[in-house]
Parts: sequence; C-alpha cells; structure tokens
Amino acid sequence: MHTIAIIGAMTEEVALIAKSLNDVEHDTGASLDVSRGTLTAASGETIAVVATVGGMGLVNAAATTQRLIDGYRPDAVIFTGIAGNLNPNLHVNDVVLGGTLRYLDTDMRLVGQWKPGTEAEPVTEFHSDDHLLAIAGEALNDMGITHITGIIATGNYFVEGDELTRKVVHDTGADAVEMEGAAVAHVAARNDVPALVIRALSDNADTEYEVFREFDISEYADTAARLAIDIVKRL
Repeated sequence: MHTIAIIGAMTEEVALIAKSLNDVEHDTGASLDVSRGTLTAASGETIAVVATVGGMGLVNAAATTQRLIDGYRPDAVIFTGIAGNLNPNLHVNDVVLGGTLRYLDTDMRLVGQWKPGTEAEPVTEFHSDDHLLAIAGEALNDMGITHITGIIATGNYFVEGDELTRKVVHDTGADAVEMEGAAVAHVAARNDVPALVIRALSDNADTEYEVFREFDISEYADTAARLAIDIVKRL
C-alpha cells in the first residue's frame, strides 16, 4: 500500500483532509496529532494517508516533515495551505504550485552544500516533483481553478506592506510568499522523497498580521485541501 504524508501549517489547512479519511486513527508525538487513515484512489487502490498540522515557520515545517518521513516512510509528501499573492495576474483563491521554492533569508552558498547539493555545486533552490505537479495541474483544470506552476518564496517572517513585497519579488521573483514550503521541499530532498507544495492565495501580501489573523481563511485553505485529496485519489 502506498503512503502519502500531508502537512499544513494551521488547523484550517488540514481539517478538511482529516475529515475526508476513512478508518481514522490518531498518533501523537513531537507535539503533533497525526490523523492516520485511508483514501480510495480512482484506480480502486487503497492509499494510506497521514495528515497533520505542523505549525508555522521553517523549523516547525522541517521538523514535522522529518518526523513523518521517519515514522511513516511515505512515498510522497504534500504540503498544503495558503500564501500571499505576489503575482498581479493572479487573484485571491487562485493556486500557485511550487515548481520552484526559494528561501528569503538563507545563504544557500553555505546551506546548499549539503544534500541535494555539494560543496562544488551548492543547491540554490528546491523543486516540487514533476509527476506530482502534472497530476496537480490536471486536477486543477478539472476543478476549474486558475493556477500556475510558479515560484514560491519561503521566509521566517510575515510579509506585509508594499515595500517588503517589492523586495521579496526583487530578490526571488516569487509568485507567492509563505513560511514553510521551501523547508518541506528541502527536507524531502534530503530524504529522496518526492514533494509537492500547494498554495491557495488568501490575500495580496498587503495586510498587516494583526489584521490578517482575524481573517476567516477556511475557504482558501479548503481549496488547497480539496486539491490535495484529489491528487491522492489520482495516484
């Protein structure tokens, strides 16, 4: 039986996934509550799914990814959730698939020397798996959701305001900005596990955090969650 690990940073990003699983059991450890169950693929195959809320930020995302890889040996890791939009051609509730993931605040000349890079050729960015990207694209087309496979910037701070968003675009060329995706892709690459980062756009990165935290993000989180479920069923 194939196993897929699904991670979100916030409860809203994982709630729909956990509710969609069959025969759910819960595992706890490392401050995680892992929902463990199954989904039935379109082929009729039963696929094991482990889903959890990992928390916001690079360390939380990395620790959660490694924990699930060590504990469940998944065939793929999917990170699902929301992000701030940086692309003027996209709108709220459109989706950016993380074809490329770049850190905002990491010197990759040093960090990138470790696998999957080398001292001679440090890696500078990370990528979602091509096969998973293709499946996600097909699912999004069928769902009628506007989307691109683009660049996602990941940093350990909340991006707000025109000046900061302009800097992020200048430094990374990103279509969306968030706080976990590159860390998930990074850890997955170290473990030779295919990864996919999905981001539904919840705002235009123009909202102060104290205002944003009052938003109801469930609609946008559910867009990404429905996509993650659809992808698993197409595997």
